[in-house]
Amino acid sequence: MWSLHHGATLALWAYFRVAHRLRVDGREKLPTQPPFVLVANHASHMDALILAASLSRSARGATYPVAAGDFLFESAATSVLTALFMNALPIWRKRVTRHALDDLRDRLVGGDCGFILFPEGARSRDGQLLPFKGGIGRLVAGTSIPVVPCWIEGAFRALPADRKIPRLSRLDVRVGDPVRFSDLSNERETRDSI
Repeated sequence: MWSLHHGATLALWAYFRVAHRLRVDGREKLPTQPPFVLVANHASHMDALILAASLSRSARGATYPVAAGDFLFESAATSVLTALFMNALPIWRKRVTRHALDDLRDRLVGGDCGFILFPEGARSRDGQLLPFKGGIGRLVAGTSIPVVPCWIEGAFRALPADRKIPRLSRLDVRVGDPVRFSDLSNERETRDSI
């Protein structure tokens, strides 16, 4: 499974580079070892694939996009494809529990993985940024886990929610400086501020 995942990720990287002329500005700011959290805007099903393919090989295998279980894990076939191509962990948005978020936090603090998260909690239907949910704050407040902000440009044009086949438009990823929230307690007010 590990070899299949890496092969799929390399194939995706080649596809994005050739078909979409993917450019990553600030690649040196991307983490090479876990733990970390990449956060980005979310306008396309391509977003997690773009971010995962942009990571170094050493970080890629230990990186898990946190994906909508109610969409990407609703059948055996989509579950297998999601696990193979995305290495994704499901979270059921309508019934996410505190326990599920605490489990994710424990994995991060344990230092053996990185996550790709979309703080909006859903894909934008018009390409505009949606309000953020509080889950990211629950995961990182009071920890030294680096949170790396990214902006994905062009994914909405390439594959908006109403399309099945991507357009061959340019993709750009801008990577910001990592931010840590070790000085903030894991309480509701501080989680909301994150």
